[in-house]
Amino acid sequence: MKIVGATMALGCLSLALIPPSVAFAQEAPDVVDSFPKQILKERAKRREAEREAARASAQDSTNTIVGDVSSGSTPAGIEMVIVNPGSGKLGSPDFERKRARNENPLRDTFIDYRFEVSKYEVTFDQWDQCVSEGGCAGHKPDDKGWGRGKRPVINVSYDDAQSFLTWLNLKTGQTYRLLSEAEWEYVARAGQDAPFGTGFDMSAKNANFDGKAPYGSGEKGPYLRKTQPVGQYEPNAFGIHDMHGNVYEWVEDCWNEDHSGAIGDGSARTDGNCKFRVMKGGSWVTHGYQTRAAARIRYVTDYRYDDYGIRIARTLN
Repeated sequence: MKIVGATMALGCLSLALIPPSVAFAQEAPDVVDSFPKQILKERAKRREAEREAARASAQDSTNTIVGDVSSGSTPAGIEMVIVNPGSGKLGSPDFERKRARNENPLRDTFIDYRFEVSKYEVTFDQWDQCVSEGGCAGHKPDDKGWGRGKRPVINVSYDDAQSFLTWLNLKTGQTYRLLSEAEWEYVARAGQDAPFGTGFDMSAKNANFDGKAPYGSGEKGPYLRKTQPVGQYEPNAFGIHDMHGNVYEWVEDCWNEDHSGAIGDGSARTDGNCKFRVMKGGSWVTHGYQTRAAARIRYVTDYRYDDYGIRIARTLN
């Protein structure tokens, strides 16, 4: 037994003295195939080419006709703009930078009716009028010390938005509502087959968001860190302000993981998880890519935050 033990000990010692590279020597591995990386490179080149082609097509296109901007009703002093029928997009193409999976698939939409959209996001002045007249369930949103007046109302949930609409409709005898997601994207793009009503780029000169993080070839700008009074930035081709940035806007649609079940006729989706509703447009605190027309988030209907606001609409006969 001692001899055997000594032999085993010597064997282990000899293995210990052998360099690891020798003790565990094995055949050199084959050269790693770089073809998958090549596929990714080719895909990136293809998407860049598609982006440039889309940009050139948008610049050269004469097919998109935007009608004259015309004023609509003024419920409780809220200026409305009439939007004409037309075709648009819901979601984003594969080549759009910073897109999310929930923006799939890109759908064509066609809205065959006229509707009104509020020229600006609903303001504190307008919300406070609702409260003063016994509406909005008495909810007085906190303005974070930034001021009320012409700033967009914040800290309002989807449920709060419905309370505001109930008050407004009782007051006017009309049927004002939130936009659908498809309508919202149609209005935000304003005739552009692009991520924004301004085209393919977004900078702080176009909207109120974190200007240090622009989109596309947009120049870096200031990050104001709070809302701005409505109408401080140029309107889009439909004459509507602040579709991108300032505050997120609740829309009517129930949450769905993607657009595969979307009809494309402009109506809001009532299928899916209606405990959550869609929000669009980005806000004062978001990066440029989050203000794209196709970008979308979800929140529960009773949640309030300091960059949640609303915009209203009404279908015209």
